[in-house]
Formats: sequence, structure tokens, C-alpha cells
Amino acid sequence: DQVRGIEGESARAYFSSFDRMVREDRETFKLNGRNRRPPRDAINALISFLYALLMNDCVAGAEGVGLDPQMGFLHTIRPGRAALALDLMEEIRSVLALTLINRRQIQKTHFINRPGGAVHLDDKGRKEVVIAYQKRKQEEITHPLLNQKMPLGLIPHVQARLLARTLRGDMESYIPYLYR
Repeated sequence: DQVRGIEGESARAYFSSFDRMVREDRETFKLNGRNRRPPRDAINALISFLYALLMNDCVAGAEGVGLDPQMGFLHTIRPGRAALALDLMEEIRSVLALTLINRRQIQKTHFINRPGGAVHLDDKGRKEVVIAYQKRKQEEITHPLLNQKMPLGLIPHVQARLLARTLRGDMESYIPYLYR
């Protein structure tokens, strides 16, 4: 529970500094706290959509090495919740939302206001986000622990493999990925 509290504080700190990193269209993309199911503003709609994409990659990474994506450490285990995938996401939550906003690839016109206050990306906006996400995954990085070049999109799979090796006793401790 103590570790979960630290994770929660980290998330609050990240989201509280988010507005200072938005350079374009601050009115549309002002973050007044995280909200979801449904998202009630453009920035939360964008973040939720990106997290859904990343979640799929993290679930695949966990399952690919024989780990149960439902059994996490940082996130509370609940039926239907991929807690381990959420744990892996913590390490690699991308700055892609900020990049899309600051490069004006995503704009106010890419969002639909639904009855009841929900806000969603329109078809054009979703397409723009998916294309940018796939391009970002192809970017070459050097993994800090392995000192090996690889596409950024492999990080969920590599980190899941490192976690599995740690849990099986092949590694002394798990080293999280730190995005630079």
C-alpha cells in the first residue's frame, strides 16, 4: 500500500506540471485534473486514447513472457483490470500527448463533444494519433540497462522480459526503464 501511495503521488506530480509543458492552445488542452470513463475534456480524451494504445502493448509484453497481465504490484488487483500492464505503463508513459499538441498535430477540431459531457477524438483525430504512435514506436533508443539499440516500441516487451527474469530468480533485481 505504501508503494501504491508513492505511485499515486508521482502521478499527481506529473499531471500537476502538465500545463506548464503545453505550449500550444493552452485553453483547449488545459488539464484540470485527470478524468476518464468518459473523458470530459480534450486533454483527457487524448491521454485516455494514448493509454489504451500503450495498454495493449504492455498486455502483449506481459503475456509474451508468460506473465499474467492482471497480477500487478503498483496497481490494485481488480477483476478485469490489467494491473501488471498498468505497472509497466508507469515506466513508459510517453510524452506523445504533449508532442502532438505542441506540434499542432492534434487540435480542438479533432474532438467531439457528446451528450452528457463526454469528449472523444473524431475519426481524423484518432487516425492522427495512431499514425504518430506507430511512428514513435519505430524510433531507435538505446536501452540503458542492456546498452543495446532497439525500437521504442519493444520497450514494453523487453521490460516484461526483465521482470519475468527477476521473478524467476535469473536477475537479482528489476531495473525500470527510464525514458530520456
